[in-house]
Amino acid sequence: MLHLKLPTDPRWANIAENNIEEILTDHAYCEQKAASTAISLLITYPEHSDLVEAMIDLSREEMAHFKMVYAKIQERGYTLGRERKDDYVNQLRKFIPKGLDRKKALVYRLLLAALIEARSCERFKVFSENIKDKELSKFYFDLMKSEANHFTMFLAFARKYGESIYNVDELWQEFLDYEAKVISNYGVSEQIHG
Repeated sequence: MLHLKLPTDPRWANIAENNIEEILTDHAYCEQKAASTAISLLITYPEHSDLVEAMIDLSREEMAHFKMVYAKIQERGYTLGRERKDDYVNQLRKFIPKGLDRKKALVYRLLLAALIEARSCERFKVFSENIKDKELSKFYFDLMKSEANHFTMFLAFARKYGESIYNVDELWQEFLDYEAKVISNYGVSEQIHG
């Protein structure tokens, strides 16, 4: 369903499980950044009412997820650390050409969001299936379903708003190829995209 070209090595889950505090903090900030992305999209593209409505709902959901992850941090006696830079996402942004008009930029932003959600979904699945902590395993399995819904929503919006501008499915395949090269350099740290 996700069509990612390079699956995560299950050993990444063992790396992440060895530092639960770090993975939870990184995950919390991923949820916050996802909420910020939704808010940015609705502010930048207010003319698309369906997108605005969806982003209002998404920003609320992502902040609810942030709160859930933060609760896990507190339950375990940890402290939310400082925000981490997401090198993976910064590398993905390099795929987006400079100087695009608003309509073209929207399509790329939607595809970028879809790709991040797809990889997060895949990582949550790998984590849930390969850790010993049953409570966290269930927690990540449940969140995986939300990420899958977000992925399909962003991809559908990209197809809708890019229909007369790009061959969106071809562009999506190019982005997936690029992401496979990027993610090949990750998978060795206790970060959601690390």
